[in-house]
Amino acid sequence: MNVLFIGDIMGEPGRRVLLKHLSRAIEDHQIDLVVGNGENAAGGFGITPDIAEELFDLGLSAITLGNHAWDKREAMEYLQKESRVIRPANYPDGVPGKGACVIETVQGERLGIVQLMGRVFMPMVDCPFRVAERELSQLENQADYILVDMHAETTSEKMAMGYFLDGKVSAVLGTHTHVQTADEQILPQGTGYLTDVGMTGPVQSVIGMKPNLVIQKFLTQLPRRFEVAPGPSVLCAAVVEFDSTTKKTNKISRLRLFE
Repeated sequence: MNVLFIGDIMGEPGRRVLLKHLSRAIEDHQIDLVVGNGENAAGGFGITPDIAEELFDLGLSAITLGNHAWDKREAMEYLQKESRVIRPANYPDGVPGKGACVIETVQGERLGIVQLMGRVFMPMVDCPFRVAERELSQLENQADYILVDMHAETTSEKMAMGYFLDGKVSAVLGTHTHVQTADEQILPQGTGYLTDVGMTGPVQSVIGMKPNLVIQKFLTQLPRRFEVAPGPSVLCAAVVEFDSTTKKTNKISRLRLFE
């Protein structure tokens, strides 16, 4: 199975570069399933039902979110009924939606997707390591492969999760920081790993936002409303090839496609 995982999709520029490059990337890399992080897809903050449906129409099979999951009020009801859009599994009990889903290829191979959120410099949530164990036990016998989106701020927490789940899942891919890292690897027990897949959005930006607004925030420490930057965009993703026998990673590579 070949999976394309798309890094944090940032507003209209991110969706635009998907429209331009995604179908060709699927063809070039013989992709079976496409998963993407969509927590910034609606103007840089959250996701709406219409935008989620737009992403599905572009070719995504599932969408993960993160700490911006609730930035758009309409997402709460949407997550209750759309199982292909998941939020971090380690939110407290009673939160709308689910933290895992299972999608299938046309050949019937099943990919389980789990999203976890880190706790270092992030909102207070349940322990991602304990919740990972819980989610994996629930996915047992439901999925042939398991991919984990580790949505976290620090490299150390993401790496720790990679080693914690090494040999238990097919891949652990990091999101949230919007800067693609160059440490793609296969861990000792066969799990594919990348600290951060990167951002799919405007190149000339500060992690997707207009630089002047971010600079003013740093200079003055006054409240400042950020806006998604205009201009050419880049599609950042990871291509992961899973072994049909071991259910682990055979190959993992980074992808960057510019407008």
